[in-house]
Amino acid sequence: PGDLAEVGLGERLAAAAMGRYGRLDGALVSVGGPPPGPALSLDDETWRSVFETVYLGSVRIARAVVSAMGPDGGTLAFVLSLSVRQPVDGLASSNGLRPGLGMLAKTMADELGPQGIRVLGLLPGRVDTDRLREIDQASGRPKKQREEFEKRIPLRRYGRPEEFGRVAAFALSPAASYLTGVMIPVDGGLARGL
Repeated sequence: PGDLAEVGLGERLAAAAMGRYGRLDGALVSVGGPPPGPALSLDDETWRSVFETVYLGSVRIARAVVSAMGPDGGTLAFVLSLSVRQPVDGLASSNGLRPGLGMLAKTMADELGPQGIRVLGLLPGRVDTDRLREIDQASGRPKKQREEFEKRIPLRRYGRPEEFGRVAAFALSPAASYLTGVMIPVDGGLARGL
C-alpha cells in the first residue's frame, strides 16, 4: 500500500514482491477513483492531483513492474472504468483520464508483447464497493440511484466485488495467455457498445 503520487512506490512494491516470491509474474494496477464533479467545477489543483495519481501513478507502477519481470514475461492489468468507452455522469475527471490510460495500455501491449508481457484493461461497471456506495450517496438519493442503474443493467443488479475479482484473476492467469491489448468490461451488460 502507498500513495500513488509517491515517486518510488512502484519500485518499492516490485521489490517487496521479488523479496517475498523471488519473481514477479503479474500486477493488477488499481488506482481508485478520482473525485466526482462536473468538468468545469474541478479546480486546477484537483485536475493536477487526479493526473498525478490516476494517470502518472499508473505509469510509474507499470514501469517498475515491467522492469522487474523476468525473461518469461508476465501480465500487467489496469483496473480502469467503463468511462474508457462512454462518459459516466458526474465523473468528469475519470471521463477525461481513463480513456487515455486505456489507450496507453493498448500501446504498452504493442510495445511489450515481443517480450512476452501482456497488458490489458478491466472496465468495471456498477460493482457494489464502498466507492460506488459513496457515489450513490452523493446523489442525495442513494436508494433511488441504485434502482435506476439496476434497471439499465441487463442483469438487473450491481456486480459483486468477488465477481470482478474472478475476472481479474482470470486475466492475470495463464488461462488468458493469448489476451493482450484488450479492454474487458465487467459490467453486467451496462455498456451499450461492443
